[in-house]
Amino acid sequence: MLYRIRHITQYRYASPVSLAYNLACLLPRNTEYQTCLDHHLTISPNASALAQRKDYFGNNTHNFCLETAHKELTVDIASTVRIADVRLLGMDLEIGSSWEFLLEQMHESKDEMTLRAREFCLDSNIVRTSQELREYAEPSFTPGRPLLSAVRDLNHRIFTDFAYDPGFTTVSTPLTEVLQHRRGVCQDFAHLAIGCLRSMGFASRYVSGYLETLPPPGEEKLVGSDASHAWFSVYAPGEGWFEFDPTNDNMPSVQHITTAWGRDYADVSPLKGVIFEGGGSQTLSVSVDVQRLEN
Repeated sequence: MLYRIRHITQYRYASPVSLAYNLACLLPRNTEYQTCLDHHLTISPNASALAQRKDYFGNNTHNFCLETAHKELTVDIASTVRIADVRLLGMDLEIGSSWEFLLEQMHESKDEMTLRAREFCLDSNIVRTSQELREYAEPSFTPGRPLLSAVRDLNHRIFTDFAYDPGFTTVSTPLTEVLQHRRGVCQDFAHLAIGCLRSMGFASRYVSGYLETLPPPGEEKLVGSDASHAWFSVYAPGEGWFEFDPTNDNMPSVQHITTAWGRDYADVSPLKGVIFEGGGSQTLSVSVDVQRLEN
């Protein structure tokens, strides 16, 4: 599949901002199944300094500085991405090593990839392990069950037990409230699954990106109607990383476009920054389009 993604972020400030530093994490990364063919970034007003680099997790980021007084900031990025159509070819989650064996390997193996994955077993700013999260996860981890089968079951239970409610949470809503009220959005469900898996002793990371959405039959797709999406991945020692989407009860395939991954949302938020002078109150608007192109 070939996609064209356009993501426009606009801030409006009550008073002029004269100095600001920003970090954007909006450029899709290259993965085993995905290639970013090109991109074009436009910042208005023009940045006085702009640098592209890879962060600690290998994500593509842009650092930029604004030294011109402005009451509006617009960050517009367009990317072309190719997704391989063999992403899930022949995968059977009911075979493979048991979760008990892989948990032992997770903490005893000296394999380099496993050693690197262990940092994703640790607590992060947003996701904290707890007995409560472990207890929610445990029914999926029956004795002798293959790890990926158990994670798929956990993924399905989150989809079934929790209601998608865009108005209930914010980026600062703690997992305890999400678990108590059984409501949230894709970001919350990804954090929940990560918290459950880390509480069980496994490495799990947060994945940000986009999901192609299709309009109802006979209707045209609205411009800007798409949105950023989030899911999670779990590490199986000796086998690698595997992605799951609890919001849609599936494993990401050709309709999922990966932007970045990290310990949680705080590592990969699309745009963040510091205002040194001015600003006051502000409003934010975001427009996202994911367009499928002809191969």
